[in-house]
Amino acid sequence: MNFHLKTLAAALCAAMLLVPGLVLASGVAPADAAAQAAPAQANWYPHRVGIDVVRQHAVLPKRDGAMLIDSRPAARKYDIGHIPTAVNIPDLQFDKLAPTLLPQDKAQLLIFYCDGPACSLSHNSAFKAEKLGYTNVRVYAEGFPHWISQGNLHAVSVAQLKKLIDEGAPMTLIDARPKERKYDQGHIPGAISLPDSQFDKLAAERLPADKAAPLYFYCDGLACKLSNDSAEKAIRMGYSNVKVVPEGYPGWNKAYGTASAAPVQIVAGKDAGTITVASFERILREAPDTVHLIDVREPGEFASGSFKGAINMPINTLEKNLDKLPNGKPIVFFCGAGGRSGEAHDMVKMYRPEVKTVFLDANIKWTAAGDYTIAAK
Repeated sequence: MNFHLKTLAAALCAAMLLVPGLVLASGVAPADAAAQAAPAQANWYPHRVGIDVVRQHAVLPKRDGAMLIDSRPAARKYDIGHIPTAVNIPDLQFDKLAPTLLPQDKAQLLIFYCDGPACSLSHNSAFKAEKLGYTNVRVYAEGFPHWISQGNLHAVSVAQLKKLIDEGAPMTLIDARPKERKYDQGHIPGAISLPDSQFDKLAAERLPADKAAPLYFYCDGLACKLSNDSAEKAIRMGYSNVKVVPEGYPGWNKAYGTASAAPVQIVAGKDAGTITVASFERILREAPDTVHLIDVREPGEFASGSFKGAINMPINTLEKNLDKLPNGKPIVFFCGAGGRSGEAHDMVKMYRPEVKTVFLDANIKWTAAGDYTIAAK
């Protein structure tokens, strides 16, 4: 008898797999195994998916046939961090935004998420979408906290990037597009060029030595995967604070243009000829190609550590080499405590006043690995 019951059960299971509609065209089962891992709550939407399904659609270039929807508030949540390619439709604004942001195809897969099992916003929105006639609605109940905990890419909006730039927040902003064809034709203010095709060759030189430093990668919007590829490479190098801006340069240009962010400038310090530490560090971080860095310490000191891209012109040889000073950009002289760099600035002003120079009057310490600390006087 038991044998016949087991045989019948197996036959029924096999038959169910052949019933049209039980497995969706997108390959999403009614509730996949990963989604079932989270215990359902009374107010939850019944049809859920796990992270494996979400990963299939959180890729660049953005795939057709599905939409990831972040149901959280924009400024406080979505802008600061979201799943790549997700569209923001806050649940409180669903009735207003859904008609224009949701796809016309009512059979398209919609995956809603919010802030994890304790958050009901995604479930609320899923029920609303179903009432609008959408037939392929799912919820990723574990949400954004789970997504990040599993080592996936962290995306931010162009609005958040603009806010950080305006605040002068520490960051290295990286344009992963080709330099001549893309970056040189227009880029987000403050971004450095590190084409994905040259990442392995140039990353050690252009990325900060501090592996905890914030890195933000972008490229040509949702149709471009270069930023994601470069971000993954940076993570493999050991960088631990890596984010992507999926909307990229097109999103920035549409919202702000190329001139809306204040350009990186040399800000004069309190003493004549000096540059403020904050201004110097911002130039290092955002626009190192806009100045010439000259280390006037001795060769042995220079070899023990200096700023990336700096050249060594010891103060005791500078006077006879004034004709060899680089041109085309302002020169920033520095040493270890400000004395020698100030002397270099004064010397150039005396003998070559046409050359624009400033000096960093600060206490600086380097390590052989390239790390440094700067203490203003």
